[in-house]
Amino acid sequence: MNIQHILKPEEVPDIRQLSSLSLAFVGDSVYEMFVRTKILASGSRPARDLHKIAVGYVKAKAQSTAMLAILAHLSEEETDIYKRGRNTNIHTVPKNADMNDYRQATGLEALVGYLYLTGQNERLTEVLELAFAAIDRA
Repeated sequence: MNIQHILKPEEVPDIRQLSSLSLAFVGDSVYEMFVRTKILASGSRPARDLHKIAVGYVKAKAQSTAMLAILAHLSEEETDIYKRGRNTNIHTVPKNADMNDYRQATGLEALVGYLYLTGQNERLTEVLELAFAAIDRA
């Protein structure tokens, strides 16, 4: 999936104008779509089982684990985007999430949003595959 296939060129947002939480907003949905698709590809299961498996990959603790595992594989620019997302002033944290994990997860989502919105689809896939594998190993 490529943002250029969804939006007209003049509708694609200017990345420099977006906050890190806006990047994370988009990245969250891209990440979840990747996880759901990856789970479906592994075989047919009842919907409730699919949901339980997906939650294991999208919860803040899992995303934090993934982010820490892939950090060494990021370029300087990607690391900057991640840090911008991680250091964002977050006003609320889900009751079942640790603040540090939630910040790491927000950084990952900002990075995913950035890669998606800038059309870096090959790199986006690499980062998502690394994250998925890191969670599987944890």
